[in-house]
Amino acid sequence: MINITKETVNDVPLLHIVQASNQNAKLPFILFLHGFTSAKEHNLHYAYLYAEKGFRVVLPEAPGHGERDAGLNESELMYQFWHIVMQLIEEAGTIKNFYVAKGLADEERIGLVGTSMGGIAVFGAITQYNWIKAAVSLMGCPQYERLARAQIAHLKENNVQLPFSDSELEEQFKLVRPYDVSNQTEKLRHMPLLFWHGIKDPLVPYQFAHEFYESIQDEYKGREDRLGFITDPQAGHKVSRKGVLESVKWFEKWL
Repeated sequence: MINITKETVNDVPLLHIVQASNQNAKLPFILFLHGFTSAKEHNLHYAYLYAEKGFRVVLPEAPGHGERDAGLNESELMYQFWHIVMQLIEEAGTIKNFYVAKGLADEERIGLVGTSMGGIAVFGAITQYNWIKAAVSLMGCPQYERLARAQIAHLKENNVQLPFSDSELEEQFKLVRPYDVSNQTEKLRHMPLLFWHGIKDPLVPYQFAHEFYESIQDEYKGREDRLGFITDPQAGHKVSRKGVLESVKWFEKWL
């Protein structure tokens, strides 16, 4: 039997999923970060599959989403996108520390996975923490500044009036640089890292992720099995069942 418990850690609501027989055991631990305008409950199918394999899984609610809805419309929330990503990264560390301190998470076997915005946050977390032992980014982007600039360019091309001056935007770009793993690839440390991306993704460009993957081949010389990229030629911004199952296999192998 799989148990699903609603919990709160430092004011962050989350779902805690684990086999009932392992409820109080120290287990390999997976943090799952959900996507923009999604919510923790929408991703329970991932957690169920991970828990079936013996992992303890936690799905936190992203700032401004689900139970943490602050009443912003989608455009207003989008203007907060990078602040949400950075807060997600900070909260991931707090949540991990909580379960390690309780003796429920094995600090030597911690995985991080996310979809879309959550997949983007995975890459930023790699720059901030050395406790991530294996990671999966589904529809994510490691190149923070490049993506941020592309988002603004897209809005301007569509004549969207932005509530920021050009100088204010430059300040925002500076804020994301410390989280941009494309400028600090040494922090990958040969970590087992799996990408999944659809070529037809209209929201998070496939080429950004794939170009980064190609650029880090030398980092994994002699350890090529620790780096994977699954391309879905038909997929847009939605993870296929194969992508979900491959993420399960990745953590089975590396955690």
